[in-house]
Amino acid sequence: MSVVVAASNNGKELWYLTRGSGIVALLLLTASVLLGVANTTRWKTDRWPRFIVYGLHRNVTLLALTFTVVHVVTTIVDSFAPIGLVDAFVPFLSPYRPFWLGLGTVAFDLLLALIVTSFLRRRIGTRAWRAVHWLAYASWPVALLHTFGTGSDVRAGWMLFLGVGSGLSVLAAVMWRLLAARDALPAVRAGVTLATVGVLVGLLVWARSGPLERGWAARAGTPRTLLVRPTRRTSVAIAARRPIHPKPKTRAASLPTRRFTGSLHGTIGEAPTNRGLVVVTIDGVSRGGFRGRVHIALRGFPVEGGGVQMTDSVVGLLPTGAGAWSSGTVTGLQGTEILSDVHVSAHRLLRLRISLRLGGSSVTGSISGVPVSA
Repeated sequence: MSVVVAASNNGKELWYLTRGSGIVALLLLTASVLLGVANTTRWKTDRWPRFIVYGLHRNVTLLALTFTVVHVVTTIVDSFAPIGLVDAFVPFLSPYRPFWLGLGTVAFDLLLALIVTSFLRRRIGTRAWRAVHWLAYASWPVALLHTFGTGSDVRAGWMLFLGVGSGLSVLAAVMWRLLAARDALPAVRAGVTLATVGVLVGLLVWARSGPLERGWAARAGTPRTLLVRPTRRTSVAIAARRPIHPKPKTRAASLPTRRFTGSLHGTIGEAPTNRGLVVVTIDGVSRGGFRGRVHIALRGFPVEGGGVQMTDSVVGLLPTGAGAWSSGTVTGLQGTEILSDVHVSAHRLLRLRISLRLGGSSVTGSISGVPVSA
């Protein structure tokens, strides 16, 4: 197993905020494109005069930029992947999925150029502003490719629905724009239509053989140190049957009340879930300072060769003779060391450091911990 410091050092809030803000930014950018097309066709109704369409287009674009900034900032602050401030503005330099992350940087730069030139429209002239404005429309397909190439939810049904729905919406808007352009030559209409349809079909074909296929995380350029890889699949499937987050117990008899160190012997296995995810489990017995059972489950998206790119975790301790597990989550991964906080009571945690040595389907190592205030 090769792992490094994970995002859980900052809590999972940053991880979820990054994913959520990115998805919202894509939807807002899609809405901005649709409103932009409506604005160029001078579309209006009795209830929706042109100035409302124009105002919505401007405000939705600004809102899309706001959520994009949140997405970028949380990605940089989160310590899961080696993404720095420079990577937010200069594309294709990051060691983490450089091409697909770089596409997101390009989309962000195009959005910034659109906003800046809109504020300077009177100074730079309408022609220059219009050229940048049309160029900024390229941020939408680039952002969509970035979402599919880098996003962790691409294999989820709801994410596919949003992605395909966004693509079909923009395709319909482009077709409408062509039909509304009475002065456009038939050859131009046919060419733009074929190009738009071809891009959408190409995206679907690529997604089927790329992000939707097993092993995409590794092929996309995720550093090997961020991929959790067990040596081989075994028959251990306890984590697939047990909820990933058992309810923490407020009391746990026989848990150490002082700093301790013990040895660990057990097995490692991998099992699929019914949602397309994979759970890597480590079940072992501890001797020494802590005597009892140790259970670790890392859940995430499968990567090539087995294992997962972790999105969720649980660590459980069951002291010998106790009737209930005490649980917590992984707070950090450093090489073959797992850091975790396990709930002892409402006001006390047991901070663990678990060092592992893998050999086939077996695992040995050590476990140490110290009580801390919650």
